[in-house]
Amino acid sequence: MRGAKVDGVRQSRCAGLRPVRGLGPVTERNGLPLSVGISGANVHDSQALIPLVQGIPPVRSRRGRRRRRPDKLHGDKGYDYDHLRRWLRGRGITPRIARKGTDSSQRLGRHRWTIERTMAWLAGCRRLHRRYERKADHFLAFTSIACTLICYRRLTN
Repeated sequence: MRGAKVDGVRQSRCAGLRPVRGLGPVTERNGLPLSVGISGANVHDSQALIPLVQGIPPVRSRRGRRRRRPDKLHGDKGYDYDHLRRWLRGRGITPRIARKGTDSSQRLGRHRWTIERTMAWLAGCRRLHRRYERKADHFLAFTSIACTLICYRRLTN
């Protein structure tokens, strides 16, 4: 099996088959995508968190300097690893990640619906829903265009 790296996230490829995708966005509180990445379906979500957080661009705030990082990061149990929590705290981000075996998934639902809604918006783009591109770079480019359109539509309303 061969692999290629796209934005630091490993993209798996089988001989002669299309790469399998895993799409992971980082959104702000209202569901606007800030950073998006793709990976193989056999890659665990926790391996894609660091490149996704590093890909968040500076966001203009109402007053003062542009914010380069979020205050908090909500995640499900797939991101419950000590090294990820330490990395986030080292960057000044408070991790709000459900713990395996102790925390209920019900409390996370208050914040998870924004990600699910963003995924539904991305699924509305036929080119992303049906993966027509064989190359991961092309798929990532169309995903970025779709995220740009989502932001444009939301901000003009």
